[in-house]
Parts: sequence; structure tokens; C-alpha cells
Amino acid sequence: MKKLLISLCFLLLMTGVVFAAAPINVEYNDGIYHITLSGDKIKKQIQFVSSPNLITNREAHNTRNSILTINTGFFDPNNQKSMSYIVNESQTVEDPIFNENIMSNPILRQNMSKILNRTEFRILDCDSKLKYEIAQHNSKIDFLCSIETSAQGGPQLLPNLRLEEEFFIVKDKEGNIIRETASVLHKTPRTLIGIKNLPDSKQEAHIFIVTNEHPMDIYEARDLCASFGLDSAMAFDGGSSTSFNYKKINVVSTEDNGGTGRGLKSFMIINKK
Repeated sequence: MKKLLISLCFLLLMTGVVFAAAPINVEYNDGIYHITLSGDKIKKQIQFVSSPNLITNREAHNTRNSILTINTGFFDPNNQKSMSYIVNESQTVEDPIFNENIMSNPILRQNMSKILNRTEFRILDCDSKLKYEIAQHNSKIDFLCSIETSAQGGPQLLPNLRLEEEFFIVKDKEGNIIRETASVLHKTPRTLIGIKNLPDSKQEAHIFIVTNEHPMDIYEARDLCASFGLDSAMAFDGGSSTSFNYKKINVVSTEDNGGTGRGLKSFMIINKK
């Protein structure tokens, strides 16, 4: 009888209690890693960083003593300079304007306004409250907000796919695609990130590492993000750049550097508390 009373008291105490989700949850299914970042505290641990020289995702993971690391922005492997904006600690640490290989390419130079305004993932500081946002680089920031850290990639996947607007495809007058960038129309590994807005202004960040086992074109990537009910989503650099490190998980999409993966320029890291 005494044990029964204790059990009943325990059940009454637990009634109405909502257990918080783990801040980092990683699931794997059919060649796709699905990472969910929950709660407000994890936002304080996220940084977007760059390296002076190209290094592998694992090197960035170990050097930064990160909990979790993924690849982010586009870069030029020839001069090892970024093709994407990266902001860290409210300072722009990578600016594609200073990549002379972009500026000297007549086709890219003619489309600079589209390239420079590609989509980015931001963590905003809004009056001491951190907030996720996916937006184009030139989009205005809400009053009382500032960008704490961000990484540009593209294209935007949700709510609308922005292939032409961000110079990932070019069409002729008849509507035929005559140019493709970042293999958006081909099945390839991909690094994707999105946001799900929850009640009471809560948010989750969702990351998908699409491996060689289940490559996707950009339309399939969009549909994957939509199937999880994300409100906004975008791609980072993919293909052979797709990389992911977490605990004993080490995902690379190429056999470069003796199987340790491709040298990369920028990363999303989650710092230890």
C-alpha cells in the first residue's frame, strides 16, 4: 500500500510536466543525417568561422574543440578565398568582394548583385535574445537586432526556391536552362539547414547531411526540408564539400587528403558550454 501511495504521488507530481528536448539530436536514415538543435541555450554556442587556409571539416572540429561541425559557405579552391559572406562575433570575416577571381570573371562580374545577395543563415541578437533567421544578405534586419554570426550559401529552398535570383541557373529567352552552378540540377551530397518556428516564439534549427548513399538534386532537397515542416530552409556548399563531425561520426563526400575529406574554407561549429 505504501509503495502504491508513493507511485500515485509521483504520477501526480509529474502530471503536466513537459520534458525539454535534448539540445542536439542526431538521427540517421537511408543515407541522410537529420540533426535537430533545440532550445535557446544552444544558440549561444553556435559560431560560423573561417580558416586562413583550406582545412578539412575534421581539422576544424578538432582545432576548435567543437561538439558538432559542418561545412558552410562556397569558396574558390584555386585561391583559397571565400565566395560567401561569413560573420563572426558581429564582424565580417569573409567578404566575396575581395575575391579577385570573382571580380575578374566577366560572367560572374555581370551577376555580382545576385551572387552577393545569396541566402544566409543568421543568428540575430535582438535586445539580448538570440534568434535564428534565413534571409538574403542585403535584407533588412529587424529594429533592435544585430547579426551575431552568419554564413552565406544558397540557394534558398523554403519558403520559395530562388535558383535564378541567386545565379544558380540561367535561362535563355525560351526558358531553357543554359547554365548551372553548384550542381543544383544533379544528384549530389548536400548540406542543408532550416528553421522550424514553434509556439511561444521558440525555434528549432534542422540540419540535413545528405550523403553519397542518398544524393539529391536541389528540388529533392527542398522537398526533404518541406516534409519536416520547416518554415524556411537553404543550402550550404554541397557535393564534395559536404562534411559532418559529431562524436564518432565523421562524414566526408570525397576521398581527398587520403580519405579525410576536402579542404574547406568556412564552418558552423557548436562550442562546448
